[in-house]
Amino acid sequence: MTVAVETGLWQLDTTASTVGIQHKTMWGLVTVKGTFGAIGGSGEVRPDGSAVGTLTFDVASLDTKNAKRDTHLRSADFFDADHHPEITFVARSAELRDGDQVHVVGQLTVRGVSRPLSLTARLTGQDATGLTLETEFTVDREQFGMGWNQLGMIRGRTTVTAGLRFVRAIV
Repeated sequence: MTVAVETGLWQLDTTASTVGIQHKTMWGLVTVKGTFGAIGGSGEVRPDGSAVGTLTFDVASLDTKNAKRDTHLRSADFFDADHHPEITFVARSAELRDGDQVHVVGQLTVRGVSRPLSLTARLTGQDATGLTLETEFTVDREQFGMGWNQLGMIRGRTTVTAGLRFVRAIV
């Protein structure tokens, strides 16, 4: 069964959406988790059912529950928030397939470096007020110029999880 999504403009409900990251550190012994407190986004569902849109994350809003670590993550060693205050994901194509699976093709920009990114999201909720997408995927932070790795203690890829609630935009 394929679910139809209403065409038109949609806005991210920032109060009902979350974007988080997690990464193994301390030689794989500790998993650092953080969430972005300030996110935004919008999109458009086209008449053919495909969608496009943009999500933004304020780098300075990343909270790992450790102020010293958060300051270091905002520094030039990692996100370089002074020069690159936002992370953006531009969805060039999003198509609902196989019932609740949404195939998304886009571009992720971190630290001014853009890389193609394809992912699968799941349509986990849809009602008269909006729709919810959930996804989890991994990225290689070194592809975005974040190679800092003192004593080799940061290994592997960063996992990104997102629960995104979109509501019809008021025009």
